[in-house]
Amino acid sequence: MHTDQPQSRRRLLQFLAASPLVAGNWAMAETLLPKTKLSDPITWAPLDPNSLIKSPKDAINVFDFEPVMRQNVPPGHFGYMASGIDDEVTLRANREGFLKFQLRPRRLVDVSKIDTSVDFLGTKFNSPIIIAPTGGQRAYDPDGELAVARAARGGDHLQILSTQSSISVEDVMAARGKPIWFQLYATNKFDVAAHHVKRAENAGCHAVAVTVDRSGGRNQETFFRLRATDTRVCAGCHDNSSLAASLRKNPIYDGVDLSGLQNIQASALTWDYIRRLREVTKMKMVLKGILAWEDAVKAADEGIDAIIVSNHGARSEDSGRSTIDALPEIVEAVKGRIPVYIDSGFRRGTDILKALAMGATGVCIGRPYLWGLGAFGQAGVERVLELLRIELHGIMQQVGAPTIHDLKPTMVRRA
Repeated sequence: MHTDQPQSRRRLLQFLAASPLVAGNWAMAETLLPKTKLSDPITWAPLDPNSLIKSPKDAINVFDFEPVMRQNVPPGHFGYMASGIDDEVTLRANREGFLKFQLRPRRLVDVSKIDTSVDFLGTKFNSPIIIAPTGGQRAYDPDGELAVARAARGGDHLQILSTQSSISVEDVMAARGKPIWFQLYATNKFDVAAHHVKRAENAGCHAVAVTVDRSGGRNQETFFRLRATDTRVCAGCHDNSSLAASLRKNPIYDGVDLSGLQNIQASALTWDYIRRLREVTKMKMVLKGILAWEDAVKAADEGIDAIIVSNHGARSEDSGRSTIDALPEIVEAVKGRIPVYIDSGFRRGTDILKALAMGATGVCIGRPYLWGLGAFGQAGVERVLELLRIELHGIMQQVGAPTIHDLKPTMVRRA
């Protein structure tokens, strides 16, 4: 009798799924039917260690790395990486948003050779996949940003380094072996922003990407809940006696007068601030965190070199709108006057291709390479990037686009 129970249950579920009472209620069907894969993003719970990949080469997709990172990395650090804010509806929207857009492949095109090379503000790269800025990478692996830089070098990816990098911009630049971009948290104290920009320029950075979507506080519930389960004594790594003490752990703040600084947010960041900042550097200037077409047009009018459509990986405001949903109106509004990059929620080669076809110049990924870093260090990052390149190569063949320039808006339709 016992051996028949699983089979009987499966038959019952199949019957219920086919029933007219359930057929119109997909939420009920989703609840009843057994899961075939983990949700994205994952609601975290203990996982079977025997089901985890043992090496980067075992990974079939980038999602295989996240559970391994969860096992390796302390709860507080993992929670900070995984967290959105509030109800995390935007975190889910960033993934679900891609379902709003379908591909329209073109056939009978010679795709025996695929060229993914791109030009980013005058510098050529072999891939349109960009390393998004994420802070404190030594929280996930001892080599931190250096491991990521070496992986970026291997695949010739543009790397954008966070202000909150745990390794100096000079050392990361040397490890990458090619000009990187520097992401700036401007703060309300202009002298701090000017110092960071000048140091990045002196280190050889090609562009500064000013984050414009961190103007207020945020409620990172997943982070707070997982941090509460962290039993480590963190005083050896984190000095929270003051903001200045905590920032001294980040090399970019060496020698900076932090008196009067309340936080790294930029609640007083305005167009006047941006104009003033442009006067202290010869680097290209990019605005990161644009979601409204009006701001995109203003950026072009102001002579900004590029923008990044971003909701900070669902860590700015919990609006429920994905970046891929915001992209078309922004591309249409700027009319090719400046390059439009994008980040937040990209996990598949198909995701990347959709954005490129819709007019994005490049696509930044964040959490996936952190999963690889926390799981297997540099080798994990390399494999994550390799998997994304493989998927992008394959879907370019399938839609009939031998080069990035052959990707057209007509290859994508809104569902």
